[in-house]
Parts: sequence; structure tokens; C-alpha cells
Amino acid sequence: MHQEDSSTDDRHHSDRYPPANSWADQPRGDAPEEDKHAPRRDIPLWLERFYLAWDLVIMVLVSISLLLILFDTLYLTGPFRAMLGAISPSLEQGGAWLHDNFETIDLWFVAVFVLDVLGGWACAIWDRRYHRWFFYPFVHWYDVLGCIPVGGLRLLRVLRVIGLLMRLQRTRLIDIRTWGIYRFFYKYYEIVLEEISDRVIVRMLTDVQEGFLSKGNISRRVTDEVLLPRKQQLIDDVSHRVQRVLGESYAHHRDDINAWVSGLIHRAVTENPTIRSLQRLPMGAQVVEAMDEAMADVTSRLIREAVIGIRSPDFRSLIEELANRTIDRSVPQSASDYQALEQVLVEVLDVLKSEVKVQRWKERYH
Repeated sequence: MHQEDSSTDDRHHSDRYPPANSWADQPRGDAPEEDKHAPRRDIPLWLERFYLAWDLVIMVLVSISLLLILFDTLYLTGPFRAMLGAISPSLEQGGAWLHDNFETIDLWFVAVFVLDVLGGWACAIWDRRYHRWFFYPFVHWYDVLGCIPVGGLRLLRVLRVIGLLMRLQRTRLIDIRTWGIYRFFYKYYEIVLEEISDRVIVRMLTDVQEGFLSKGNISRRVTDEVLLPRKQQLIDDVSHRVQRVLGESYAHHRDDINAWVSGLIHRAVTENPTIRSLQRLPMGAQVVEAMDEAMADVTSRLIREAVIGIRSPDFRSLIEELANRTIDRSVPQSASDYQALEQVLVEVLDVLKSEVKVQRWKERYH
């Protein structure tokens, strides 16, 4: 019933606590995705405190109800009744009274729980918490079934306690990540989850390897059904990227390219023996300098014109032809080529399997 806050708790980030993205810190996940970011009604502070107090009362009542169920179950056993009698005859009489009136007492608890479900449903409708008004009993199915005073359905009230703890965690009233029992169960939850997921992944990779080795046509199918039908799309994409990269690179580094070209030409001119001889003639130095500047200017213009020509259809056709030939040469042609490719893929999958099999939880909980 309490207004739920989707903000996460940023406190206590030490290594001994579970990570902040554990289920204890997740936003409310029982609402549809589109409703999690829907505008919510502003709730007065007094009403929010009332919701919080009501949650605490319900948690206490559910805990008492579960203890009563546990007591009634144990009372059916002879050793438990004998233990009560050995402790105190009055205690045994009180146990007998509780057992005889268990159904009546439980109905009083059920009445409060039904009121809580109906109140929570009404608040969810008023707060527009879910996409449709009738979603609440389906989302909180364990609350609804826990209200049925029949056998094992009463045990579903344990889920209500867990739900209330998560709600209090999101309001930052408590921090269950600091609780020893939570850290204990979370540790083994992570271990079991990692072991199961690793085995599933290894099994999937093994099936893929067996497909490569047994059928022998997976790589051929990938080539014929995936790569070749998209050949023209790949060629067009490569051509477009080459044109764009060359054009943008020249635009951003034009001054650096011109300076580099000028430096190359200047070194080539000054180190040429023939041009050195010209410098000894009258006016030779001026001629060599003019020649150096003219050659640098001509080269820079050629580069600029070449970059402008990159956008021309002729250059695009050239790039497409090169990309086409590259793809044709890269595609396996013979059965031996396909076998070599499949063997490489099988070995890559072996490496992945060896990495997946590493029990990383031992590093976290050494």
C-alpha cells in the first residue's frame, strides 16, 4: 500500500555487501515498463507516513500469523506437546486452546489481510500504478492467495513479508544488504546462478561445435544465406564509409597535410645534386626557392582536387569494385576452405568455453 520510491540506495558500497544493483535495490518490477516512468500523484507527507506505518503493522501481523501456523503444525506432533507439558501444564493448556481455536484466530488475520489487499488495490487505482485497474490482484497474486485460509496457501504469506521488506528497502527505511542473513542467501544465490548459467552457456557452445563438426554446412549456409544476399549492401556501406572518412580526414587535417607535403618537397629539392648546382649560378637561389614553392603548391592542389574527386561517381565505382573483389576473395570457394574456417570457429568456441568454465565466484568469495 505504501507509495514506492524507485531511487536506489547509494550507501554501504563496501565489498562485504551485495552490489547496489541486486534485487534489493531494483525499482519496482511488477509494473509494466511504460508505467514505471509515468507521472505519479503527489502524496502528502502524513499519508505517506500512514502507508509506512500500515506496512509495518501488516509485517508484524503476517509474522505473528506465520508463527501461529508454525505452532499449530508443531502442536500436532506428540513430542512437541510433551515438551510443552514438561515445561508447564498451563503452557500445554494454552497450546491446546490455540490449536482448538486456530481457525477462528486465523480468520481474524485473514480479515485484516483482505482489507490490506483491497486498500492496496484502491490506492493502486488512485495512484495509476498499473496499466489497467484490474492488474493489481494479478501482480500481487501471493497476497490474494495468502488470504485464503486453506492449508499450504497460508505459507504464501512468507512472500508478503519478503515483498514488504523490499518495499521498505526502496524507501530507505532499512538496508537489508547489511543483514547477515541476506548476505548469506545472496552469496549462495549468486553461486548457484553463475553455475547454472555457465553450464547452459557451455552446453549451447557445445551444440554449436557439434553442428560445425557433424553437419559441416553451417559456414556454407552462413555464406550463402547471410553474407552473399547482403553483398551489395556491404559494398555500398564500405564505399560510403571510405568516401566519408577520406573527406572528413582531409578537411580536419588539411593544414597538417600541406605542411607535411611542403616539408617533403623542400627536403627533396635541397638534397638533389642538380638543384644544388643551380644554386651556385647567379640568381640560382631565387630560382630554387621559386621552384620549391611552385612544386609544393602544385602538389597541394593535386591533393585537394583528388579529395574533391572522391565524391565523384567514378571514384565510388572504383571503391565498389575493390570492395566487391575483396569480398569475393574472402568468401571460401572450396570444401577445404570451409573446413578450415569451421575448424577455426570450433577452436574459438573452445576458448570461450574455457573462459566460461572459470568459477569467478571463488575470486569474489575467497
